[in-house]
This record gives sequence, structure tokens and C-alpha cells, in this order.
Amino acid sequence: MKKKISIISSAYNEEENIRELYEQVKSQMALLADKYDYEQIVLDNASTDNTLTELRKVAAQDPRFKVIVNARNFGHIRSPYYGILQCQGDAVIYLASDLQDPPSLIPQFLSKWEEGYKVVLAQKNQSKESWLFFAVRRLYYWLLNLVNDSGAHLLSNCTGFGLYDKCVVAELRKLDEPYPYLRGLVCELGYSLALVPFVQPVRKRGITKNNFYTLYDNAMTGFTNHSKVPLRLAALGGFILGMISFVLALVYLVLKLLYWDYFPMGTAPILLAVLFFSSVQLFFIGIIGEYIGAILTQVLKRPLVIEKERINF
Repeated sequence: MKKKISIISSAYNEEENIRELYEQVKSQMALLADKYDYEQIVLDNASTDNTLTELRKVAAQDPRFKVIVNARNFGHIRSPYYGILQCQGDAVIYLASDLQDPPSLIPQFLSKWEEGYKVVLAQKNQSKESWLFFAVRRLYYWLLNLVNDSGAHLLSNCTGFGLYDKCVVAELRKLDEPYPYLRGLVCELGYSLALVPFVQPVRKRGITKNNFYTLYDNAMTGFTNHSKVPLRLAALGGFILGMISFVLALVYLVLKLLYWDYFPMGTAPILLAVLFFSSVQLFFIGIIGEYIGAILTQVLKRPLVIEKERINF
């Protein structure tokens, strides 16, 4: 009996890539047709272009191509994760709809899965994107692992593109995460994991939907979900700065008493001190705010996604 593979993608304004995504996935699975059956699911995240029209066209031609239409745009974190949870295959493969996650890696994922690995992640050791963005991402992963106190090593340069066994997906459903950090969650679960290195291609069609806010959002989600170190640094930093301020105040007092007529206090040191400590306070208040926001998200327990329509289910 053939094993069933669920292949899931999330799309937002990707009208130029939908047909190519379908064709590439279809061609890769055709090479493995003797061993696997498959379904391809695409979540439309309330696209404002002709993405949904293209999805309907493909779905009308192939019953294995299924579509979930979101009631609104639920974001780049919640929508893909929700899609993974909807899959019922023996294994789930997630890849981005912009084709920067090459479907050509699917056979390698399945080969590693057949070897017994429950999670197989693609790791982009090189990228044809801007060297600056790639360097910033490497720095982010280094910092995240530096402050990580969850006990699990978080993998660098993995975006979630990869394969997840059905037992992993079942465990993810139990977690009931309202705002998940997928690549961190699978590391914490501790299932046997394999890496498939690849070179990330440049986007050929359309424009990226990532901007500073979405990248910052994803980065802070990783920090707040897997480390309390920033909070502890805030407390330690406050103590150290308080001690430095106290010592400097004593030094100024002694110098003024010894050289009353010659040592001017001036307003510049006072202004600089106020500006410095105010900026430090705002920085640490921001860190605390990120954690409070994460707590609020967990407490509210709002649904990951509200569906508007399903096609071919």
C-alpha cells in the first residue's frame, strides 16, 4: 500500500508562481509514483491579486490539488502552521509558494524519512539572495543559540522548509500554540532529525512579502519562546548601571568638596547621564513588553486561522 504524502504551502499574492509550484511538485512526485500517493494543499492568505483565481483553475484540473481560503490575512507565522495541522498524510512536506524552497528536494526528504528520521529540514548553507540579508540571518541564529536556555539546540538557517512525520504533526496539534515558532518547536520535541543542505535560489517572479516588521516579528518570537536570558540581562544590567551611577556620584561629590572653587559640575554630564539611562530603561522596557505580549497571545488563545472556503476536500 502506498504511503500518502501531504505537501502544504501558504500563498499571499503569488499569482505568478502558483502554476509553476504545482507543475514542479507534480513532476517530482511523478518520479516517486510507485511508492507514494500525494495531495498538494495551498492556503490562500486572503490574496488581493489573482492568486485565488489561479488556485481555482489548477484545482479544477487536478483533484489532488486542494485549496483552503482564509477569511483574512492571518500572517506569515500562523497560516503555514495551521496548514500543516490540517494535513492527514503519513508525512507532511512544507515549502514556500515563492519557489525559493525548491520542490526538487522532495525526493531527498522522503529518502531521509525512509531511513527513519521523523523530521527532515532543509538548511540553506548558501543563498543567492543579498549577502547582507544572509549575514544578518546568520548573526540572528548565532545570537538566538547564545541566549537559548530551553535545553534544545536551535538549528541555524532552517526556515521550516522540510518534512514532518505524522507523529510529529500529531504532537504539534496537542501543543495548541496560538503563535508558534515552528523551527524551534520541532527542535524542542526531540524527534530524530536530519538536515538536507541546499543553496537558496533567488525569487524569479513577484516580490517578497517579507519586510522589516515581519522579519523582526519572527526574530522576537524566537527569542521570547526559547529564552528568558534577555529578562535576566535587564535585571543584571540595571543592577550594574545602578552601582556605576552610585560610584560616579560619590566621585563627583568628593571632587567637588576637595576643589570647590575649581571643579565645575556643569549640566552636560547630567544631561548625558539622563539620556543614557533613559535609553537603557526604554530598551529594557521594550524587552519586557515583548514577553508580556507573548503572554497575552498565549492567554487569549485566539484561533490560528478562520477559514472562508475549502476546495477539493
